[in-house]
Amino acid sequence: MSAGIQEGAGIAQREGRALSASPLTLLASAPRGLADLLARELVELGASEVRERSTAVAFSGALEVAYRACLHSRIANRVLLELARFEAATTEAFYGALREIDWSAHLAPGATLACDFTGRHPTITHTHFGALRLKDAICDTLRATSGERPQIARERPSVRVHAHAEGARVRLSLDLSGESLHRRGYRGEAGAAPLKENVAAGVLIRAGWPALAAAGAPFLDPLCGAGTLVIEAALIAAHIAPGLRREYFGFLGWRGHDPALWDALRAQAIAQAQAAAPPPRPLRGEDRDPQAIARARDNARSASVADLVQFESQALRDAAPRPGEEGGLVCTNPPYGVRLSDESAARETHAELGRVLRARFQGWHAAVLTGAPALGLALGLRAHRTHTLWNGAIECRLLRIEVGEESEREVGRLGKSTPEATAASPGALMFANRVAKNLKRLGRWAQREGISCLRIYDADMPEYAFAIDRYRTCEPQQDWLYVQEYAAPAEIEAEAVRRRRAEALAALPGVSAVPSERIRLRTRRRQRGAAQYEKLGAEGRFHVIAEGGLRFWVNFEDYLDTGLFLDHRLTRAYLRDHASGARFLNLFAYTGTASVYAAAGRAAASTSVDLSRTYLEWARRNLQLNGFGGAQHQLVQADAREWLNDAAGRGERYELIFLDPPTFSNSKRMQGVLDIGRDHPALIDACMRLLAAGGRLVFSTNAQRFSLDPELKARYDVRDLSALTLPKDFERNPRIHRCFELQPH
Repeated sequence: MSAGIQEGAGIAQREGRALSASPLTLLASAPRGLADLLARELVELGASEVRERSTAVAFSGALEVAYRACLHSRIANRVLLELARFEAATTEAFYGALREIDWSAHLAPGATLACDFTGRHPTITHTHFGALRLKDAICDTLRATSGERPQIARERPSVRVHAHAEGARVRLSLDLSGESLHRRGYRGEAGAAPLKENVAAGVLIRAGWPALAAAGAPFLDPLCGAGTLVIEAALIAAHIAPGLRREYFGFLGWRGHDPALWDALRAQAIAQAQAAAPPPRPLRGEDRDPQAIARARDNARSASVADLVQFESQALRDAAPRPGEEGGLVCTNPPYGVRLSDESAARETHAELGRVLRARFQGWHAAVLTGAPALGLALGLRAHRTHTLWNGAIECRLLRIEVGEESEREVGRLGKSTPEATAASPGALMFANRVAKNLKRLGRWAQREGISCLRIYDADMPEYAFAIDRYRTCEPQQDWLYVQEYAAPAEIEAEAVRRRRAEALAALPGVSAVPSERIRLRTRRRQRGAAQYEKLGAEGRFHVIAEGGLRFWVNFEDYLDTGLFLDHRLTRAYLRDHASGARFLNLFAYTGTASVYAAAGRAAASTSVDLSRTYLEWARRNLQLNGFGGAQHQLVQADAREWLNDAAGRGERYELIFLDPPTFSNSKRMQGVLDIGRDHPALIDACMRLLAAGGRLVFSTNAQRFSLDPELKARYDVRDLSALTLPKDFERNPRIHRCFELQPH
């Protein structure tokens, strides 16, 4: 095996060691928003070296720990056993590294195979193609060693292999779960917009149900649908392992499987469930749809908890505690979106739920999961905790409420100046509804594309003139909102501006689940002179975010901008895709994010030029954060226009140049005034004099009324990349981003 491949712990039995005793490198994936609960769960199951990530938890343990995770985890989606890690910058290197692995240690003759590929790779740009190359390498290796290749099975294969790329770094794993662990094996037809079983379990654990169940507390879901929350609550209360009813796991057809160990663990789980005391009263579910109730009863029988639950067909307005029921948990997922296309009906359902809770469930705990965050305001109850989590592709809010007089926030009972009254005003509700729709629409796309920082609102409603970006930081994983208020024209009354600002800021915590202490407001005006470079504050608090498999420092307090222009996301990716082997020049480099992308694209060298020493130091930190340093990555403090003339005199040449100047600048540190509408032809001509044969210049601007000088098209081959590099979250305002590629004729 080549030095570039690090063998994963316990690829198979070797040198007489039993795999079941070997330390394994493992990863369990989780629904977004529940990774912390999964980490806690894995520690309880015996895992060591537990490291929480945004949608997964890395850990170590013997094979027994991996089996326990598959059997007992209520949160995990999948459990992956790492087989190898290697560097593979090309498709050929990827295939070659895979051919060096002994696949006969994992697949027996006659076994079936499935392959998955995820992540971003320099040359494998489609996940389906990556999966095909993975499959080809495994099959070709086995055919060369044994004379036969495995059959491909999309459903329930003997072995499922997963490859994940972060740039050229590839992690290869065996999927021990085989298919998502949320499939417990009890649910038949679930109806529209089903709540995934592991998300339901996460909601219950987040709401404190395990402790309440241990104390014998009552439970009610008054909008139970197919009964998932009630059944998961019963499984928790009765200490029934969620994987006991599953007939299929990915390790059952794997050559490294230890049947005796697995059988012993299943027997222990069965004994644990049999020894547990049942809840003192049935856990209840109600729904006005008799067909939903029939499905719920069928599911409860399949889950072997029919004796622990009770389902009844009943309207929400009639929901009430039974005699003797006190201090229990009302946990529900009200209809929204897919399940109720009529938005007014969804709002009324939430409002009626709030009325019922206030009238009959004083002293109870409530946990309301909604996929339309703006509807949470219709409950008329203040949540003491709000959590963001995802049910598949749907971004949801979990509102945890202690029902009582202090939790009520009906507008009529509040003074006009309170934040609750402001958040419930007609304008704030309208604004919150628009932000909620954007979050729902963009959230699915962002999760699918692995995007953690995005624009969620951009003056969609002209009277609320804000640009709002959501940043998800790493370690700890937290959501922040960066709110930029466009300076109002002089003819707009100052009082109207203040009122709308207050409404927006009051509505944002509830609709986004980002607490007010992590929301930052800036007012955008044309910056002149040194103001473009000076700090606005002195907090010095930097945070790390992830984008495109790379990491960057951002700052929400001290500068007008955060250090990362989100509208350049695809432009940076384009530069990375064309940087291999190139000398890269980044002009007006700002915090060097484009230089980091070029380095990740295997640029031979990079030169970043900016007038600000502060931003160049920031760029140095960004490069170091991603492992790029050394003399090949130069940082130059200079006026880019002067530097261009000097570099031409020195005969410097670059295969890839990125020119992203400010729209306007009259800094005292620059010679003269820069106006990009007027000056871009001279800047572009100066860059083209530095371009090596076959090279390309990428020119970007945010000038909203920009028009490229037509004479440039006569001098150069010009390709308009604006549409190609406009991110989906900026499509509402396409004028914000113009991008061109220029090459010599």
